[in-house]
Amino acid sequence: MTSMLIPRSRWSFPEPVEVPADLREDGARRGLSDRVLEVIVRRGLLDDGGLEAFLAPPEDGLHDPGLLPDAERFLARIRRARTDGEGVLVFGDFDADGLSGLATMTLALRRAGLRAEPYVPSRQDEGHGLSLRAIETARAGACSVIVTVDCGSTSHAEIAVAVEHGIDVLVTDHHRMPDSPPAAHAIVNPHRADGFYPDRRITGSGVAFKVAQLILAEIPGGPEAALDLADLAIIGTVSDVAPIVGENRAIARIGLDRLRRGTRPGLAALLASAGVAPASVDLETISFVLAPRINAAGRMGEATDAAALLLAGDAETATMLAGRLESANDARRDLTKQTQAEVEAAVLAVAGTASEPAIVVHGPWPVGIIGLVAARLAEHGGRPVVIGADVGDIVRASCRASGFDLAAALDECHDLLIRHGGHAGAAGFEIEAGRWDAFRERFLGVAALTERPAADPRPELRLDLALPAPEVDYPLLREFAVLAPAGQGNPEPLIAILGLTVTRVRAASGGHTQLTLRRDRDVLDGIAFGRPDLAESVAAGDRVDVVASLASRTFGGFESLQLIVRDVAPSGSLPAAAAILAGGPRPVAVMADAPAPAVDVAPMAVAAIGGPDR
Repeated sequence: MTSMLIPRSRWSFPEPVEVPADLREDGARRGLSDRVLEVIVRRGLLDDGGLEAFLAPPEDGLHDPGLLPDAERFLARIRRARTDGEGVLVFGDFDADGLSGLATMTLALRRAGLRAEPYVPSRQDEGHGLSLRAIETARAGACSVIVTVDCGSTSHAEIAVAVEHGIDVLVTDHHRMPDSPPAAHAIVNPHRADGFYPDRRITGSGVAFKVAQLILAEIPGGPEAALDLADLAIIGTVSDVAPIVGENRAIARIGLDRLRRGTRPGLAALLASAGVAPASVDLETISFVLAPRINAAGRMGEATDAAALLLAGDAETATMLAGRLESANDARRDLTKQTQAEVEAAVLAVAGTASEPAIVVHGPWPVGIIGLVAARLAEHGGRPVVIGADVGDIVRASCRASGFDLAAALDECHDLLIRHGGHAGAAGFEIEAGRWDAFRERFLGVAALTERPAADPRPELRLDLALPAPEVDYPLLREFAVLAPAGQGNPEPLIAILGLTVTRVRAASGGHTQLTLRRDRDVLDGIAFGRPDLAESVAAGDRVDVVASLASRTFGGFESLQLIVRDVAPSGSLPAAAAILAGGPRPVAVMADAPAPAVDVAPMAVAAIGGPDR
């Protein structure tokens, strides 16, 4: 019964926005109703180019790679290496962003005629950042140039050693820059204080993609070959939870087109092992299918198999490597559950931790798993989380937070750390075990100074529209297609669909619930992934409001609207919903007669495998 039904999330109804008259006119010419234009405006998706730029071919959204800091210096050194026959060691981080960037850079350099050797560090033995072992490998392999991918901005000591041995280091990275940069030959990082690159939101693989454009621009067939590397760049962009706006959106659109063609053997094999058709790939597929499997290799051992998969040139090798990554991912899931239980027990065992402004704990846990556990605890607990893994006489830690700048907090503790780096929401560091208590005390002090509202602890669902059920239709789904691809910073539109009657509810395998919901003249099918509780708390005959995204479902040759249900509430129980159902003012305007744009809608691929790997 709905008397037992309490929404699991906080429903944040959309605020009214004003659509400028010129935008409304332009949208009408393109077949876009006011309701979709208001979503676009509210999300701030338009730049100076307006709708024309937003809907233009994605190639038009790519910036000139020559605008990157040290772009010309980087290119000049690569030209000299090619002319002199020098070897180049490409050093990439061991996560999906670093690995996809490593593959992008290696393939671009090889296409340009250089001898490029990929190097993936050991997470356990070398950790993040350029390593001394890699420098020794470069010397042994006669590589006089090292190109870093997704790292290197804070590798002062290691770069100094490379320079002593006559090796030029070309850094490509997207992490926070230190006040004093290392002595690299070139540092291509959009976050440099002296840089003026138009979009700093690109990831490590995004920077590698831009550098690939730079390298290949002067090679016959090179510009198109560079675009073909976007299927790799989008993996890093999505896995690093970068906002899918601006240039990232352009990379995503190009990358999805290449992914759906299924021409790269490694990615085709990985999709096949997961049972996903290339034509159905979207950004969720990357988050829930590709990235976890690529990351699993480094989390469970060494990431060399993942790098080899991305660089594989034939289907047989790719299929073999995809099988290994599939097995590693299965083991990763089990180990993550076990580690999370142990971390939670360790937190509870320390008196007073419940009232502390952050969770800071270390123990004998796998280095490759602590980041996943930290992300889950931060998401559910609303506090910054630092989890350290004991590695001999040092602790290697992963940090996750929302609404708290981890990179700045670690800067406040830099004198206690061996090395550190990262972003506002995700960071990491190494520290001598004997300094952990001092670090913990200082970090908690920094966290205590950051005010965070002690509001409703439930996660927030930010709604794009709130509509009576009869106004939710297939044309609305077609209009939403212009927002694609959906991802971080531009998620699938969420709608509060109000005034539905439950006609059928049943538990589905895998911990899901299926719902049949009646409105005035027809019914809508709904699926609530990961919500087995709804099968107990909702019953036939209940009047409900739901928050859902829209999807297209094909059955028996007919397409119909399906709801991907995120939350359910008794109908009219929330004041904003009650006002809309009563015919009161709405936070959105509706142009009922506007024609729908001619945009194809790809079926939504949902992979319920326990959440994205971050």
